[in-house]
Amino acid sequence: MSERRPGRFSNRHDAGRQLASLLLPLAAEQPVVIGLPRGGVPVAEEVAAALGAPLEVLAVRKIGAPGNPEYGIGAIAEDGTRLFDLEAVAALGIDADALEGIVARESTELQRRVEAYRGDRPPLSLRGRTVIVVDDGVATGVTDTAALRAARRCGPRRLVLAVPVCAPDSAARLRQEADELVCLIEPEQLYGVGQWYADFSQVSDAEVLAALARAAS
Repeated sequence: MSERRPGRFSNRHDAGRQLASLLLPLAAEQPVVIGLPRGGVPVAEEVAAALGAPLEVLAVRKIGAPGNPEYGIGAIAEDGTRLFDLEAVAALGIDADALEGIVARESTELQRRVEAYRGDRPPLSLRGRTVIVVDDGVATGVTDTAALRAARRCGPRRLVLAVPVCAPDSAARLRQEADELVCLIEPEQLYGVGQWYADFSQVSDAEVLAALARAAS
């Protein structure tokens, strides 16, 4: 289920509404919608609202290279799932101790987010459910892969990844992780997810919490 068309989104909520139009057939399966904090949550909120589905979060953190944190060399998920680009790690000469140091720092932030977003509430059960994992866009796909593997461990009946825009090479890899990839735009070249948004402002913890509160009510 994929549609290629030119254009850009005014913001993440606009992207979510457009994405939801492709996902409406899944409403009959009573899915659980999972937003990847923080940027994926506003997109997921619109999808959950359109499908009449509960909204959950699954915390994932990118592991950035030393001195260049924007360059992802791996990712970790809240359940302990780890994923590393071993070629990139080797090429950058990152030893095991340095890598574990980075992972430890990011794990601390990951745990902070889990506690902030969910508190003492247990995560929604995904076992036997159709689960739609939503992000605001995919470049390398490392964090999305970690999220899908973490979700898969929870025993869903069907696992769908839904994103407004995705790099084609990443899309090919992610189709091996999810049962289905739903994407509005797969540009020939993706220089950055933000280029497809008029407003790609950083999403705050407060906005994530507000989205979860609105969905719960």
